[in-house]
Amino acid sequence: MTLQLLVGDSRDRLQELDEASVQCCITSPPYFGLRDYGVDGQIGAEPELSSYLDHLCEVFEGVRRVLKPDGTLWLNLGDSYTSGGRTWRDADRKNAARGMSYRPPTPAGLKRKDLIGVPWRLAFRLQDLGWYLRTDIVWHKPNCQPESVKDRPTRAHEFLFLLSRSERYFYDRQGARETSPATGKLRNRRTVWEVNTEPFPEAHFAVFPPALVRPCVLAGSRPGDTVLDPFFGSGTVGTVCDELGRDCIGIELNADYAEIARNRNADGHGG
Repeated sequence: MTLQLLVGDSRDRLQELDEASVQCCITSPPYFGLRDYGVDGQIGAEPELSSYLDHLCEVFEGVRRVLKPDGTLWLNLGDSYTSGGRTWRDADRKNAARGMSYRPPTPAGLKRKDLIGVPWRLAFRLQDLGWYLRTDIVWHKPNCQPESVKDRPTRAHEFLFLLSRSERYFYDRQGARETSPATGKLRNRRTVWEVNTEPFPEAHFAVFPPALVRPCVLAGSRPGDTVLDPFFGSGTVGTVCDELGRDCIGIELNADYAEIARNRNADGHGG
C-alpha cells in the first residue's frame, strides 16, 4: 500500500487531486461544537450550525469531484445538543476531554436541551446537492462513553451513512458480509454494527475503530484501489487500507495529528 498524506485544509488540498481518481471515501469529520482541536479555521468550531454544514458540504463537493463515477462515500458523524445559553463547558469527571472554552449558541429554531440532529441535517443537505443517500447504519457502541445525565438515556450509538455519486455504483456485497449470530453462516450485512470504541495512546480526541472501517473498505473498494479520508486524524483508515491492500490518501489540518498518523502508518508505507 502507498499512503499520500497531505497537511492542510481539505477544501484546499482536495483541489490538488485528479478528478475521478478515488474509488471511495471513508471519513469522520469533526463534530459540531464538541471538540477544540486548537487550529485556526477548524471545521466544527463555527458559531453557527449553518456555517458548519456549509463548510462540510464544500468538503464533500470536493470529494465528489475526485470520486470515480461508481464511487461511494462512507460518512460517520455524531450528534450534539444545544448549549442552553452557556458559552463554555466544564470537563466531565468521566470525560475530561469534553471541557471547552467555547460553545456555539443555540441554533435558530431550536430550544435549550434540544438534540440538534446534525448527522441527518448534513445527510439531507448532501442529498439535496445530488448525492444518493443509500442507507443509514447505526454504529452501536457497547462500551460507550459514560455521561453525567439524569433526564435522558446515555447515548450509545452514532450514524454512518452510505452515499454514492451515481445511481449505480460499486458495492462488494460478498466482501462486506457478516457472520449470523444465530447460524454462524455468512449473510448480507445488516444496518446495525456493534463495534467497541478503542483507545489510542496519543493526543487525539476521537479515533476511528478499525473494525468500523474494515467493512467500508471491503464493500467500497477492490484491492489496489485508492481510498480517501479528508479528515485523517490519527490515520486509522490508512492502517486498514494497508491491511487490506488498498492505497490511501489522507488529509489532515492539524500538523501534530498528521505526524501521529505518519508515524502510525510509517512501516512499509510510501507517501
